[in-house]
Amino acid sequence: MELLTRRNSTPQKPKATVAEAVAPLVRAFVGDDPPVSIRFWDGSHLGDPDGVGTVVLRRPEAIRRVVWAPGELGLGRAYVSGDIDLEGDLYEVMVALKDISPPHRRMTPAMVRDLTVAARRLQLLGVPPPPPSIEAQLSGGIHSKQRDSSSISHHYDVGNEFYRLVLGPTLTYSCARFTTPDATLEEAQVAKVDLICRKLGLHERQGMSLIDIGCGWGTMVMHAAQRYGAKAVGITLSNEQAKLARARVAAAGLGDHVEIRVQDYRDVGVARFDAVSSIGMSEHVGSDKLTGYFTCLRNMLRPGGRVLNHAISSVGGSKLGPRSFMARYVFPDGELIDVARVLRSMQDVGFEVRDVESLREHYAKTLRHWISNLEDHWDQAAATASVEHARVWRLYMTASAIGFEDGGVSLHQVLGVVPKTGGDSAMPLTRRLWE
Repeated sequence: MELLTRRNSTPQKPKATVAEAVAPLVRAFVGDDPPVSIRFWDGSHLGDPDGVGTVVLRRPEAIRRVVWAPGELGLGRAYVSGDIDLEGDLYEVMVALKDISPPHRRMTPAMVRDLTVAARRLQLLGVPPPPPSIEAQLSGGIHSKQRDSSSISHHYDVGNEFYRLVLGPTLTYSCARFTTPDATLEEAQVAKVDLICRKLGLHERQGMSLIDIGCGWGTMVMHAAQRYGAKAVGITLSNEQAKLARARVAAAGLGDHVEIRVQDYRDVGVARFDAVSSIGMSEHVGSDKLTGYFTCLRNMLRPGGRVLNHAISSVGGSKLGPRSFMARYVFPDGELIDVARVLRSMQDVGFEVRDVESLREHYAKTLRHWISNLEDHWDQAAATASVEHARVWRLYMTASAIGFEDGGVSLHQVLGVVPKTGGDSAMPLTRRLWE
């Protein structure tokens, strides 16, 4: 009995905290002195509590998700579901995380092994948590008509009211153009579509014809009709966008000048428009389909007609990996194409490239306005779409703003023309008439 008593009175080794269990892995990935604090659901933490912000792992599922989907996809799922959160200034926290874990750094097999060991030690392995329901699950051939339609629906059919809250009254989901430092978002979006109209020459005479590929909620075609008397067609694959765009056209009394179609660009066929605008569309096309895309656009134009391609770009191009956060939650099958590749494709199909302009800083500013709108209307946005959707947009827009600010990505407008017989481009001698 005395021996049994002595055994029972032996002090038990304290159970390791979550921070202690995962500390070696965290240090291997972010170093010994991370600028952010990492706090776990048991109250333990790593890093400096007075750093620029805090990464909060609220539930054990945060680690379980990363074990079963190592790297960006697991972390993205954890953030969307609320298992992981970020406290503090979101920009500062994400910049700090980017600096200590740059994009080229990935979880190595050894890191995955160590994380699995830590999860087993904490009894966290279990079964894989189901991904958030809003994660894209596409099927069919990449950039087939059916799959492209599903991809567009995934992103744009979230709800028109959600987009109205985030984008503001112009409902324009592309980079604005701030002609003065204190211009409002609405003023900057109007300035952007007006610049495109003038680059396309719609101001040169009343009643010119325009087709806008990926027309969104109709802002471009409506402006072209109201300001320059254009006869405009807008096409989109989003039924929700088309429904609201048609209502906006009718409310503005533009039914005789503007037509909104639910149509794939490949189904427009040979037409003779004076101008084609493609604003934030070619990112959905992919580099393998780019020459075919510009062939379709060229076939829509008469001799002397112009095309304006407005698109996000990256040096060398960048495909969104199928297990990336952006591909699963934001732009399935999306691709950022090098502007040099865009120029070559346009020239290959017979366009004469006449102007290239970067609006990189303008997109960073645009995104900051959108994020501010989202934060100001957070409860409404979450109720209109879902909390998960709101979290996706907060994360992706913040990361995108940082990318445009540091030059990781850019935005280019490329203007091309179909030369007339004899080489007449009908282009103005200078840019002065565009301003």
